[in-house]
Amino acid sequence: MTRFPMNRRRLLGTGAAALGAATLATPGLLRAQTRVKVAGIHASPVENAWNSVLHAAMVQANEEGVIDYTFSEGVSGTDYPRAMREYAEAGNVLIVGESYAVEREARQVAGDYPDTAFLMGSSGEAAGDNFGVFGTWNWEAAYLCGMLAGAMTETGQVGTVGAIPIPEVNMLINGFADGVKAVNPDVTHSVSFIGTFFDPPKAREAGLAQIDSGADILFGERIGTADAAEERGIRAIGSLINYTPRYPETVFANALWSFRPLMDAALADAVAGNPTGKTYTPLSLMEDGGNDIAYVEGVAPAEAVARMEEVRAAIKAGEFEVPRNFDEPA
Repeated sequence: MTRFPMNRRRLLGTGAAALGAATLATPGLLRAQTRVKVAGIHASPVENAWNSVLHAAMVQANEEGVIDYTFSEGVSGTDYPRAMREYAEAGNVLIVGESYAVEREARQVAGDYPDTAFLMGSSGEAAGDNFGVFGTWNWEAAYLCGMLAGAMTETGQVGTVGAIPIPEVNMLINGFADGVKAVNPDVTHSVSFIGTFFDPPKAREAGLAQIDSGADILFGERIGTADAAEERGIRAIGSLINYTPRYPETVFANALWSFRPLMDAALADAVAGNPTGKTYTPLSLMEDGGNDIAYVEGVAPAEAVARMEEVRAAIKAGEFEVPRNFDEPA
């Protein structure tokens, strides 16, 4: 697809191809209904892992005839409220985006358009009847990946490269660390934050520094981390999407996340005229198909995989709860 400058829109027809984010859930409940207009506002390029998961879910729904999807990417914080207003004025039933940098302004816009539903990635609370929020809860899958990493490390040190220490990122990294410690409490876990959500070269540099400090497995909360691991010949773990096809000899496990269950629920509420001013985050749980682990067979020791699979089954059955820790990793 042709890339446009920021704030230029693209309309995807039914033949458009989705980007490579894994969709874990069965397509939603709206298949038989009339197509409705849905807009996506992406602060980063849609190639960014987090944005690509949202984008892929909406592209898929577009291809299924559920929605007519229009989107903008690379939208700056100063331009974000304007983009929200323009999409609301254009008659979109649901607007999906991220309000991390514009929490106050985004809620103000939603208040001005009470007949439009908004679903925003946010560290804050829902607002009014139409401002819904969600967080990225794939920390359960990260825990399972950590279990494999803890069993595989030979240096006794693993590393993580993260974006910014917001609660959702912290929880993911802490989930990975807890999984490592669950099988190998003596392992040292170091964390580097790059201060932005999308800067692959900076993530690569941070990964190289982790390796230079002794880490022999990297958890890539940010895209670009696996480049460092590939360059130095160590193993890495991906997050949000499946990085293994891109790094087949490097990325042996991925903590996947699917946005489709969340989008389907918010869209169903919007179409039915129900309030959407609520938190949709719990639909990211593994038992609801919102996150899961994908791993390459034969890389981790068989006994480590078996132990991990036992925990995986317990999580899906609601018999084991992975600790949730929003604190900034030490």
